[in-house]
Amino acid sequence: MKMAVIGAGKWGQALYHAFSQKNDVVIHSRTPREIENFVSLDEALSREYQVMAIPAQFVRSWLEKYFEDRGQKILVAAKGIETATGAFLNDIYGEFVPQQRLAYISGPSFAAEVVQSLPTALMISSVNLELARTFSDALPNYIKGYISDDIIGAEVSGAYKNVIAIASGVCDGLGLGNNARAALISRGLVEMTRFGEAFGAHSETFLSLGGAGDLFLTASSTLSRNYRVGLGLAKGKKMDEILKELGEVAEGVGTSKALQKIAEKKGIYLPIASEVYAMIEKGKDPRQSVRDLLG
Repeated sequence: MKMAVIGAGKWGQALYHAFSQKNDVVIHSRTPREIENFVSLDEALSREYQVMAIPAQFVRSWLEKYFEDRGQKILVAAKGIETATGAFLNDIYGEFVPQQRLAYISGPSFAAEVVQSLPTALMISSVNLELARTFSDALPNYIKGYISDDIIGAEVSGAYKNVIAIASGVCDGLGLGNNARAALISRGLVEMTRFGEAFGAHSETFLSLGGAGDLFLTASSTLSRNYRVGLGLAKGKKMDEILKELGEVAEGVGTSKALQKIAEKKGIYLPIASEVYAMIEKGKDPRQSVRDLLG
């Protein structure tokens, strides 16, 4: 397959490494990188298969400014909900490309381990199961691909788990123990399932790789950027300081704001996400958030 990865952050480079094992792959980003097979945007857009590793909050502006529909088949590799509008990524990409040519990747997958070719399992979701299978078959031998037609479930779980990961980082940063973290992650799974079902997602998706699998991974390791945001909040650091130290995008920060807007609009009960939002946006004391959750 002739493929292009657009977006050369850690996740984009990891996917470039993975897909290059069995395919002819190039990579592009707005910032030039010293990467083998780095090409111009025009050359990248000319490839039949595209892997879009653009952070969620920048997707719409990038598509409006740079994208040209040349009949490409696209695998969306970001996870998040647009803060300004509350739109899911399938809504945004769907404004530019028919859903039959769109697929979405989810599942427990730290970029650092994918680059090391360590065993991984991922889920590819699309309304076009043939396309999902095509992308799944293009994965290297060390990544097992599963396919699904529940796009909303994949979208919600992929976005929501980052917010729960921030809460988990706070929990560990405050030294609340393993019992507390297990309870938090378990209730986080219930919460994101409730949210997804409100949008028509299948409940079983949240027990899959893209749901529980990705949640358990992201909410329990310092390899997770969102978990490290929570650790910073627990230490009393300001968000500007945390993000500067991180040096990368933590999708859960923007997603927490989007979830709060949607929860208020639709009347969905999201206690953990609401506390994460309060800590990020209002500077709420993490210890008070814990007391309010327990209460």
